[in-house]
Amino acid sequence: MKMFLPVLLCLCFWRLDGGFVSVKEGESVSLNSDLTEMKDDDVIQWWFGDENTVIAEINVTADRITVYDDVLDGRFRDRLKLDNQTGSLTITNTRTEHAGDYHLQINRKIKSFRIFVIVPESVMKGESVSLKSPLTEMKDYDVIQWRFEITLIAEINKRADRITVYDDVLDGRFRDRLKLDNQTGSLTITNTTTEHAGVYELQINSESKRFWLAVFDEVKSVSVKEGDSVSLNSNLTEMKEDEYYWVQWRFENTLIAEIDKWSDRITVYDDVLDGRFRDRLKLDNQTGSLTITNTTTEHAGDYKLPMITRRLSSKVFRVSVYDSVHCCGPTEAVIRLVLSALVGVATVIIVVYEIISRRAERDQAHIHTSGSIEI
Repeated sequence: MKMFLPVLLCLCFWRLDGGFVSVKEGESVSLNSDLTEMKDDDVIQWWFGDENTVIAEINVTADRITVYDDVLDGRFRDRLKLDNQTGSLTITNTRTEHAGDYHLQINRKIKSFRIFVIVPESVMKGESVSLKSPLTEMKDYDVIQWRFEITLIAEINKRADRITVYDDVLDGRFRDRLKLDNQTGSLTITNTTTEHAGVYELQINSESKRFWLAVFDEVKSVSVKEGDSVSLNSNLTEMKEDEYYWVQWRFENTLIAEIDKWSDRITVYDDVLDGRFRDRLKLDNQTGSLTITNTTTEHAGDYKLPMITRRLSSKVFRVSVYDSVHCCGPTEAVIRLVLSALVGVATVIIVVYEIISRRAERDQAHIHTSGSIEI
């Protein structure tokens, strides 16, 4: 299927102006065209992947709307929905094979997105967690590799009849904690600590699957009287000028405030959720702590704090708001380890993983082009 000529001119200059989008496996994700209404002469195409395979298009002039959901071995079959007013695209019932780069061309304008389809997992500190391979039984030619961030931690090579666990890497944080299932390739981490939180990538031959693991070691219950203020403490004392920090505050799964030292940006999104936080959020630009003023009962709920400093960390605060008549003291909250609670924080982790991976690939390429290294 032919692509528009501008695509050929822009292949080396993709910009992710549509941004990074994270979705939990099995859920739907929408890519917004930013159009409110299509014009009579508009032509829209959506492409996916490195090969820029056309998966959907709208030609208003020809009055034609087409979804090519049988391409790429049918991975998009019955999953694509095109908005005939705006050209926006929705992928339903996502799987890890739908992760990747999506490009939208509206006439001569191009917009690009990167979707991460994640499998969120969670565990309390000290417990075990299993990251499941999709295989029921490995074949004689299968090669499986597990990576934490970009570091190889375990592999099975059926061709060589070899099973290896590299539990001494990364200063030994996985020592005596990794168990590989030699039938399916699934990985179990025992006696987890917060050092084990992050992105795990499973590569089976040429296919890959990503997990984001949250290890909760701190869940704090906070109670506040309606109308009063409440402060949620990040436990940072200061953000040093020469170090990178990325702090996000989410109410349930909605981003309400963030500090991105990389971009030198501090933002409060107080108009989300029908404006319930409007003029109520105060973000400390030194510590990243968040204060909610003039609280009401609609501010009660779970506040998630994913942070990237020298390490990845996450906290959950459960805030209850009571009135003066029905006063209740703080009680110990039992964390709800539901998978949907992880999707909001996963974007940060996955983006950082992507940056680290690309940096490693660039460094490796530099080594190859610099000649051989004598040891």
